Amino acid sequence: MSDNKIVKAIKDSTSNMEGEMSFFDHLEALRWHLIRASIAILIFTGFAFAYYDWLFAHVIMAPAHMDFFTYRTMCNLGNWLGTVFKGHKFDFCFSEIHIQLMNTEMAGQFTLQINSALITGITLGIPYLLWELWRFIKPALHDKERKAASGFVGYATLLFICGVLFGYYVITPMSVHFLMGYVVSTDIKNMIDVDSYLSSVTTLTLATGVVFELPIIVYILANLGIMSAKLMRSTRRYAIVVILIIAAIVTPTPDMLTMTVVSIPLFVLYEVGIIVAAQVEKRKLKRAAEVA
Repeated sequence: MSDNKIVKAIKDSTSNMEGEMSFFDHLEALRWHLIRASIAILIFTGFAFAYYDWLFAHVIMAPAHMDFFTYRTMCNLGNWLGTVFKGHKFDFCFSEIHIQLMNTEMAGQFTLQINSALITGITLGIPYLLWELWRFIKPALHDKERKAASGFVGYATLLFICGVLFGYYVITPMSVHFLMGYVVSTDIKNMIDVDSYLSSVTTLTLATGVVFELPIIVYILANLGIMSAKLMRSTRRYAIVVILIIAAIVTPTPDMLTMTVVSIPLFVLYEVGIIVAAQVEKRKLKRAAEVA
């Protein structure tokens, strides 16, 4: 009797060890996926550091110059509308931006180059990071789940890029133009710390890229049973309020035009999220019918 207990204990301990080894194997696999993604980010960071003069002049400081794409497009749009609707004036041209950046630390410009190069490397490396995470998750999925989520990396990357471009070409220039020209008193001169400028441009750009991942988040929550199309439709009025609050936070400008421009894509993303949740529910019902 005691021998049986000993054998059983040995078997139990062996099975526990196998489970622990399996868990540590997963951690080891995840570690290598993250290492490869980190190497890719470091490579992008190295290129950004090497070509920093071009990066600083044509990317980071571009929204502070009047020849920026957004300012020229808005001005041309106003002129075109003026020719179409004669007798009406559409002045979408922005006034000159007077910006004077300063550095208050001894190593400030060096850390500026490192930080902005690293931010650029992370931004460019996010698609590869998503692909590595997908490679880690993929073996644990069933065939049907793999097919259903096969476009995860592509969709997530596309949404992130669209968000980054929208943040950089729409939100950032409008915010920079407003904040640089906002004056409480003529006795106060706007001398902006270069770190403050960089953090503002980075936050506005990357935050918008993350917000544009809303359909992907809805897809994951719908698969987990936390979110549903019915719930999203019933809470649409509250979502509108939340979206307006997010738009007000993301855009420090108080004018309604900027808030509207920012809010419209968020409304569209919310409606896309409802469609995504409905498709997930439809697929779940179809799967349940096949099993039955």
